[in-house]
Order: sequence, then structure tokens, then C-alpha cells
Amino acid sequence: MSLNIIESGIEGLKVFQTKIYRDERGYFYEVFSSQKFEDAGINDRFFQDNISRSRKGVLRGLHYQLEPKAQSKLLTVISGKIIDAAVDLRAGSPTFGKHFTVGLCSDDGKIIYIPKGFAHGFLSLSDDTVIMYKCGELYSPGHERGVRFNDPDLGIEWKYPAGEIIVTERDRQFPLFRDAEMNFKFGK
Repeated sequence: MSLNIIESGIEGLKVFQTKIYRDERGYFYEVFSSQKFEDAGINDRFFQDNISRSRKGVLRGLHYQLEPKAQSKLLTVISGKIIDAAVDLRAGSPTFGKHFTVGLCSDDGKIIYIPKGFAHGFLSLSDDTVIMYKCGELYSPGHERGVRFNDPDLGIEWKYPAGEIIVTERDRQFPLFRDAEMNFKFGK
């Protein structure tokens, strides 16, 4: 597995471009190798794998879990394409309140690593989008929180007609960034 890092401009948040092996049968790429990720500075222990399936226009997020159940995530697209977004919630971080977005699709070999202390969400740009992500902590409903996906102070450009985005009522009701509960420290 070969990993090339695509800079995000936010410390700890990394996008990896893996080597894709293509031939007449299709393609192959490795999604996870503990040794390769350790060599790239990621020493997380992953406890849970999730798969999410969404139709075109579905936006999920922005989700996170509070400490001590904060989750890091390692995400790739199995089918379809998405816009992925992560917002830095770490107090004291020089990029606190800043976001990073990246397009990911099933045949580009990109993997995004989102460390603890980030809110995360994605928008499906195709029908039958399937993503897989590893989590560095188990799901804990009591620690789950969110930030509103369309908070004007965050200014995330989803690049999709606003009236056509499909969002759960729960995600629509998340607080704005300035009102969200956070307990993350930069450098932990």
C-alpha cells in the first residue's frame, strides 16, 4: 500500500491518495494497513467499522462525539461520490472553527482521516452512494452532538442546490457552531 498525503491545511486532518491497480477486470486498492498509517503518523486504534448508504442529495452531519468518547474516523467511498466536510472543534487550535472539504469518489483511491475533535459530514452527489468508515471509538449516544450543516459562520459550500438537499430533522436542529457543546483541546 502506497500512501501519498494531500495537504488539508488543518493539523492532523489528512487526505491520502492510495495507489490504484487497474486492469481489464477493474481495479484494486488497499484501504487500511496499520503499518502504513502508523508510518504516516496515525496511531489510532479503530474499534468500529460503519457503512452508510445514501441517495443523491442526502446530507449527513455535521456529527461528533464529546470526550471521553470522541471518535476519529478513516473514511473511503465504496460506491458513488461525495463532498466530505470536517470542522475543527479543538479549542486552542490555530484553525478552530475552520473547515476543510474534499470530493471523494469510489474509483479515486482517496481516504480521509479525521482526528478526534472534528465535526464531520458529507453530501451524496450520486444515487446509491456507499461509504465505509472506521471509528477510533465506539458509538455512544450520550456523547453524540452536532453542528448545523448550513451555519453561515462556517460557510461550507456544499455546491448543491439548497432546496434539493435531504437532511433529517435532527440534523436541521443542531445548534450553530457558536452555540455547540465542545470539550476538545488542541494538541491532545
